[in-house]
Amino acid sequence: MCSLPVPREPLRRVAVTGGTHGNEMSGVYLARHWLHAPAELQRASFSAVPVLANPAATSSCRRYVDHDLNRTFTSSFLKLTETVKIGVPHSRLHSSRPTPDDPYEVTRARELNQLLGPKASGRAFDFVLDLHNTTANMGTCLIAKSSHEVFAMHLCRHLQLQYPELSCQVFLYQRSGEESYNLDSVAKNGLGLELGPQPQGVLRADIFSRMRTLVATVLDFIELFNQGTAFPAFEMEAYRPVGVVDFPRTEAGNLAGTVHPQLQDRDFQPLQPGAPIFQMFSGEDLLYEGESTVYPVFINEAAYYEKGVAFVQTEKFTFTVPAMPALTPAPSPAS
Repeated sequence: MCSLPVPREPLRRVAVTGGTHGNEMSGVYLARHWLHAPAELQRASFSAVPVLANPAATSSCRRYVDHDLNRTFTSSFLKLTETVKIGVPHSRLHSSRPTPDDPYEVTRARELNQLLGPKASGRAFDFVLDLHNTTANMGTCLIAKSSHEVFAMHLCRHLQLQYPELSCQVFLYQRSGEESYNLDSVAKNGLGLELGPQPQGVLRADIFSRMRTLVATVLDFIELFNQGTAFPAFEMEAYRPVGVVDFPRTEAGNLAGTVHPQLQDRDFQPLQPGAPIFQMFSGEDLLYEGESTVYPVFINEAAYYEKGVAFVQTEKFTFTVPAMPALTPAPSPAS
């Protein structure tokens, strides 16, 4: 059951970020376009701010320069410290000053935290939509922290209803007890769009157009909410990580095999015990030895080779999302 409070005021401060990974080109080129022509992001009750999240990595068409930016929005990287002043009802969060020795993405994360946050503060943006591409066959994947995010879950449901042909699978990345680490977590509400398959450094017209359409629908949903639309409760199906599987490797750490053809491109499909998952260079198959069915995602994702991940194991579960009532109009000021 979702438990985080529903926004009770219109969402006015909204941002759309692209290029968090500098070689995921749909978000890169949409952000660049909107920086020069932002009218497309305008709605009656708000105007979304376009942000090119990682300009250094984008300029060299690399995922990152020093460190994965989308893993850098934790308190340890942001170095958030809490300052309590007598007479101030709420603590204020501040970021420590950057140093010349900080990795580029750590410095950039602190800049974005000041621009869009600070994280976990009342001054943070109301909503951030972060745009990504994957080389895996993830289709249209909606990434949120957890099922407790009421607004994000209603937004996911809205996208599923608007585009049934896209499936719009929901991936909830945050494990129990784990601190959120991605860019949109600096805002009060957020969502990531993960569209694929698209090679790194390549712009595909179909995926670019799909992402552009989805962004417009996300902004339309926020406008509906701001204008007082109520959204009923519903049941949702989603996927959450339960483990990762590395490639088979030699003693030297090199690959000894690759993803099996029967697993390749089957993201979000059930993987049964005994099914082949890797094809060894020596010719034999390696089988899945788990005791239960899992649902692999990010299968053979190019960016995850360096992380030692051939695919992420997830479980599918169903949960109830409570209704999101209409906003109450603000009272007119007394004459």
